[in-house]
Amino acid sequence: MISHPTLAPSHPIKMLQLHLCATLVIFLILPFSSFTYAFTSQQYADALTKSILFFEGQRSGKLPTNQRVKWRADSALHDGSSANVDLVGGYYDAGDNVKFGLPMAFTTTMLAWSIIEFGDHMKSELGNAKAALRWSSDYLVKAATATPGTLYVQVGEPYSDHRCWERPEDMDTPRNVYKVSAQNPGSDVAAETAAALAAASIVFQGSDPSYSHKLLQTAKNVFDLANKYRGSYSDSLGSVVCPFYCSYSGYNDELLWGAAWIHRASQDGSYMSYIQSNGHMLGSDDDDFSFSWDDKRAGTKVLLAKDFIENKIDQFELYKQHSDNYICSLIPGAPNSQARYTPGGLLYKQGESNLQYVTTSSFLLLTYAKYLNANGGHASCGSAIVTSETLIVQAKKQIDYILGDNPMKMSYMVGFGDRYPTRVHHRGSSVPSVRNHPDRISCDAGHQYFSSGSPNPNTHVGAIVGGPDSNDKYGDDRSNYSQSEPATYINAPFVGAAAFFSGH
Repeated sequence: MISHPTLAPSHPIKMLQLHLCATLVIFLILPFSSFTYAFTSQQYADALTKSILFFEGQRSGKLPTNQRVKWRADSALHDGSSANVDLVGGYYDAGDNVKFGLPMAFTTTMLAWSIIEFGDHMKSELGNAKAALRWSSDYLVKAATATPGTLYVQVGEPYSDHRCWERPEDMDTPRNVYKVSAQNPGSDVAAETAAALAAASIVFQGSDPSYSHKLLQTAKNVFDLANKYRGSYSDSLGSVVCPFYCSYSGYNDELLWGAAWIHRASQDGSYMSYIQSNGHMLGSDDDDFSFSWDDKRAGTKVLLAKDFIENKIDQFELYKQHSDNYICSLIPGAPNSQARYTPGGLLYKQGESNLQYVTTSSFLLLTYAKYLNANGGHASCGSAIVTSETLIVQAKKQIDYILGDNPMKMSYMVGFGDRYPTRVHHRGSSVPSVRNHPDRISCDAGHQYFSSGSPNPNTHVGAIVGGPDSNDKYGDDRSNYSQSEPATYINAPFVGAAAFFSGH
């Protein structure tokens, strides 16, 4: 579990002063030192393969016969039983054994969006990507349909879980079930779940139409719950979700995000009307420079800007303008640049799980570049024009940094390259597997493995960790969860970015 507040805009880096009367076209602004790496399309394809494989190591429930990550086994097979519902399955969010609904739903949305935009580049990995998506969409359908008018949003008592260091197969901490409903609203987690199910419905439209229809209908029902009974799940559930995954940004951003995804999936005019009528109240006028499991505003702007860029829907021109503002904030040297970068060139938002912001922003850069490029457009940064090529170059710099083109000369994806993190903050990876140590390892007994200076016995291939500090330093310390803990929502947008570069 990785927790943190939503970030305020970063302090501006020194901006390139533009004293040109004519419009400036920014083709390339990369003021950082270059390293020696040049990745091939085959290496990006390898990173794609591994980034998807990571999700198999995060699976909860009854594992399938084609499970490739062999150090994992069945776990949490009675989840939901305390409430007489079936909540078996889904993903553990990070290095712990709790199933947190808000980050799982965001992970699902981003996996789906990765496939929607860049699935054509996934080739033989498309089936694995869709399997990773379905593992979570199946769970979210269960959580949304088990009890009418209710969405189950968490399984596992987080404080007990975090006190223990045990593999999920041995888990004996309370598997409490938590839910939102009309009486205990959770518009944020419900609307994100609606977004996830709607996005997933697009992925499965061609291959499984009946499942796609079920996903979309469930998305609409969950969105109705979110919209009709408004309130934050942080208020309804309190210390169960805070400080772990508090909804710091509130729920307005998720309502607009959820409506945008249902609109895209269904082309139902009522959702366009909802966006037009409620957008101003839900944050369409806000500039925001962070995109994460908590704050969806930047992602929503890019998603809705597509309707203006491609279809010239005037009502969505505002989203194009705000998408430009977000994109411009990421480009070093551009007017209105807001982003802070490390000396080695990594986007740096904060010390806790910083790479989540790197993967989400890189995904948005590439997606926006795709929308612009298909329609001969560009981003306007004050007096400057930023081309789609510039966005791609900036995203590539970030992805390459993750994969090893950085001052530490190490990959921050486990199992990629010659040097990568080996002491990952992850219970299942750091404790001997059931296969190699069949006897139970208790809650307290597991701490010897947490404290060990040895590498994790189970290599969690594809896991992207939290990343280096603001000076590009990384200590490979299991106890430093801010740097060494992986999370599903770090990997999910990376899947799309790796797919794009594997095809280019």
